[in-house]
Amino acid sequence: MGMSSMARRIIPHLGRGGEKANVARASRSRQECAGRMPTPQRAGRPRYRPGLSDFILRLHSHPRGGPVPAGGADWRAVWPISTLRMVLAIYTIASHIMHMWIQRDIEPRLQRSARTRPVVVLTGARQTGKTSTLLRLFPKYGFVSLDLPTEAEQAEKDPQNFLQRHPSPMIVDEVQYAPGLFRHLKATVDARRARNGQFLLTGSQKFTLMKSVSESLAGRADIVELETLSWAEIRAALPETGLETAIVRGGFPELHANPDIDHMAFYNSYLATYLERDVRSLANVGNLRDFERFLRACALRSANLLNKADLARDVGIAPSTANQWLSTLEASGQVILLEPWFSNRTKSIVKSPKLYLADTGLLCALLNIRSQDALRESPAAGAIWETFVFAQLRGRERLAGRAGSLFFWRDRTREVDFVVDVGGNLELFEAKWTELPAPSDAVNLDYVRKVVGKSRVASGAVVCRTPNSFPLVNGFRALPASDLV
Repeated sequence: MGMSSMARRIIPHLGRGGEKANVARASRSRQECAGRMPTPQRAGRPRYRPGLSDFILRLHSHPRGGPVPAGGADWRAVWPISTLRMVLAIYTIASHIMHMWIQRDIEPRLQRSARTRPVVVLTGARQTGKTSTLLRLFPKYGFVSLDLPTEAEQAEKDPQNFLQRHPSPMIVDEVQYAPGLFRHLKATVDARRARNGQFLLTGSQKFTLMKSVSESLAGRADIVELETLSWAEIRAALPETGLETAIVRGGFPELHANPDIDHMAFYNSYLATYLERDVRSLANVGNLRDFERFLRACALRSANLLNKADLARDVGIAPSTANQWLSTLEASGQVILLEPWFSNRTKSIVKSPKLYLADTGLLCALLNIRSQDALRESPAAGAIWETFVFAQLRGRERLAGRAGSLFFWRDRTREVDFVVDVGGNLELFEAKWTELPAPSDAVNLDYVRKVVGKSRVASGAVVCRTPNSFPLVNGFRALPASDLV
């Protein structure tokens, strides 16, 4: 799909309501959208204003100097600045899609959900590709972003008129900024309950979003989570990418769609934006510098048991503050807590969860690991590798529709990094930063198999940097990360 086609399919849905007549004109023929003379004014008709598609097309032609309407008029004189900002946002997304699109494994699930449910809610951390994925899969839908304060204010304070301006089918981006909109969405959806795919909602603050969805859209919405790129997705799009490069660079789609981006500069900007936007809205943080230190302290503890008291003491904050800030990191998709697996036969097992950062690129940036060589030499390489393996297993389980199936196992003396429980049948995984695991690396797998009962363990493996799978002792195997599919 070319840029002009993308513009004509997306932009006409913007500015409904008071702008409806002009938006209809904005979707005229390619000749008019390319900036040719407008249709002569008829008596009694308002004068033709340059359409939003004109703005996109001229922006595409003049990306540095900025678009200039025919006749030299200022775009701000004919379109509200809030509308132009939204167009610029969509142009940025469309440019990214045109530059390179990396296929997401979750796309069939989203398409199926839109065919079978009235509302689809797509959650995930910022910059994981939520908006661009929906725009690419559903190009005929309208689009509005509540990142724009004027749109968010109307959606919150005057939701009825907001929905009249933005009728279905519609993509509503960052919907958590208008919790008051959800009750009106429910009424709008229920008026045409048999019609599926009415609204596609995105949000990057999971807990806030889920609360609104559960209160107002229960039984009407399918909830899907989009994380950063998996190793399988990266390899499918960019087969020349090395494993260690993928670990250090991380899984944010933009970094792989455009390899020229400096990944350290990207993460520095990401952190600054995250601290200013999400943290301030989710938590009562008096000092953002303290919160950043807290995030870095979490990075140092990735792949380790969570001890909130130690974490609070090291950062110099109260334990209650540490608990609140940890919830903020979870809500915004930056950290994940993995719960232990236990049964009546393992009463001595540890009950504390393990802490993981969601993406290894951000983890490496927080640990100041800038290259593959730095990764190999880092004492944190083992924890980073375990974090990477956790992300692959988490994505695998979610893609299979098995929420809540991934755990770890630990008692007072031994630990197995990951346990996948599917209907009582267990898969055991150890993550080892090595290319050639030794038989001793499978000792804990064998121990846990004996504790829980051999009949319950379907398989066990040491996930390592080996290029190919091969057998180890006692029926276990060495697996490359690429086999975690």
